[in-house]
Amino acid sequence: MQRSTLSGQRLVVIFMVGCFLFNYPLLSLFDRARTLFDAPLVFVYLFAVWAALIALMAWVVERRERQDRGGN
Repeated sequence: MQRSTLSGQRLVVIFMVGCFLFNYPLLSLFDRARTLFDAPLVFVYLFAVWAALIALMAWVVERRERQDRGGN
């Protein structure tokens, strides 16, 4: 399998995981009247998941570019 196809599949999986994490059942678990760092828990959850998804996508894309150049 080509590396670009594998990277594309990984990005699709990250997208699907993101859809699952931002959907109702999990989102309702964090919709409470509690705070963390003086912010509502749901906002902390949303920001943390959003940042993690961006980091995963960047890792997949950078890894693909590094492998295309012949690096490790």
